[in-house]
Amino acid sequence: MSSIFSRIVKGEIPCYRIAENDRFLAFLDVNPIAKGHVLVIPKDEIDNIFDINDTDYQGLFLFAKRVAHALGKCIPCEKVGMAVIGLEVRHAHIHLVPINNIYDIDFKNPKLSFSADEFRAMAAEISSGIEGVL
Repeated sequence: MSSIFSRIVKGEIPCYRIAENDRFLAFLDVNPIAKGHVLVIPKDEIDNIFDINDTDYQGLFLFAKRVAHALGKCIPCEKVGMAVIGLEVRHAHIHLVPINNIYDIDFKNPKLSFSADEFRAMAAEISSGIEGVL
């Protein structure tokens, strides 16, 4: 059975895309713990991030780095935090979360709610910030 992320990659489930290439995809988390919470995934369905081949592993983190730089420019924050947990969806993914203190990246925090228009505006702003990053 395909993961929800594989279904997003195939276009079966819509998402708020931030960046994409032939191997990786970044999109807004629709149950965010912070404004601008982004998920970065390999397009290939691999459960454990440490099972990704070395080339794609490095590529995934370099792709995430570009997204994180754009995210930090667009969403006011002290830093962009990163978490790899991998239990909630069995598809390797990186959480990029704008943070101002260590508690901002606590996944027990209440999920935020945004309208579709707000998600679209966030995605467009972050996406436009990727141009010229690095």
